Amino acid sequence: MGDGPTDPRRQVPRTDTLLADPRLAAASATLGRDRVKAVVARAQERVRRGELRPDEARDAAVAALPAAGPRVVLNATGVVLHTNLGRAPLSAAAVAAVVAAAGHTDVELDLTTGRRARRGRDALDALAAAVPDADAAHVVNNGAAALVLAATALAAGREIVVSRGELVEIGDGFRLPDLLESTGARLREVGTTNRTTLADYAAALGPQTGFVLKVHPSNFRVTGFTSATPVRQLATLGVPVVADIGSGLLTADPLLPDEPDAATTLRAGAALVTASGDKLLGGPQAGLLLGDVELVEKLRRHPLARALRVDKLTLAALAATVHQPDTPTRAALHADPGALRNRVERLRDRLGADGRKAEVVPAVAVVGGGGAPGVELDSWALSLPERYAGPLRTGEQPVLGRVVRGRLLLDLRCVPADADEAVRAAVLRVPGDD
Repeated sequence: MGDGPTDPRRQVPRTDTLLADPRLAAASATLGRDRVKAVVARAQERVRRGELRPDEARDAAVAALPAAGPRVVLNATGVVLHTNLGRAPLSAAAVAAVVAAAGHTDVELDLTTGRRARRGRDALDALAAAVPDADAAHVVNNGAAALVLAATALAAGREIVVSRGELVEIGDGFRLPDLLESTGARLREVGTTNRTTLADYAAALGPQTGFVLKVHPSNFRVTGFTSATPVRQLATLGVPVVADIGSGLLTADPLLPDEPDAATTLRAGAALVTASGDKLLGGPQAGLLLGDVELVEKLRRHPLARALRVDKLTLAALAATVHQPDTPTRAALHADPGALRNRVERLRDRLGADGRKAEVVPAVAVVGGGGAPGVELDSWALSLPERYAGPLRTGEQPVLGRVVRGRLLLDLRCVPADADEAVRAAVLRVPGDD
């Protein structure tokens, strides 16, 4: 290629000229100016290489704009349920179910009779089969909504008896006592921050008691001089026990011995269990209500239930997740550290010259998502200079790691194995040192 007046490198359109195009200006408003500038820069580079004529750069940049909406991020943080990344990724079966449900479905129709049917029966039947200890099930749009519906239907204008040590903050400044009091229920706090006995609960019961609430403090641990009253003892008090287990574990998992599950909690005597669908269950955002058929039916028929109901896509994803529980979340939790080390070493070796900046180091992964705060998972990570963090996070394919003591760690535990090449390509796109 020459360097005369017709050299494409001398005719690259200016960035501000391209960004003035109405289509690119509109994209800047929705996607962010930096993201659009990065697309424009790639089009300009193609002109420099002679792949595009200068007058084609504008349309090429428009064609390369990413779709509006959330971007796909490769989670290399080692946090299995990363709240800022949407917690649990859906399984292939759940994704397929969502796609299939995107058109007209029989979500509330009995095709045999042609009459209206129970909404979301596939998901509800799947939950009933997965947790036989539950006489009935209902689904709302998230875990907090499940607790709100229970408080509204069972204790509005009455009292909820709860341990002071279980009045937790659930994230982003939302606090459980505020949430419960917003329903019109009154909180009857018992015990102390670190110790609450069965006698404390019993002394608080009276004609105004709606139910006893047992909350699993899933996002923190209190150790030392502590005492809590288990559900099996609370169930002897003669009033309904509502247990918020939080993380959505339907049955016990030996990897998480301190994490309560729905089946065990119901067998212990809870009248109602509330939980999230997008945590350890590994499904879509949803609130699960499992337990006594009369209580569940009372909640289902409450006027608030209509405002909290989930759409057909969530129901489809939830049914598929419960039917096929081998989810990406479960795979990440139970990933073999040796296999992870092999993947990280292959990634380093395939980086070529860039691999000289990388090290394979042991790492510690966590459950995240407000679940199992004391559990640490042995893992392995690719360690890179910290300067890689920003470009990887904002690149064409965002890759999110975590910075520890001046190094960026890329833990592949939550990265699908078939995405290792995308991680490699993203690392190689980071400009070298000056």
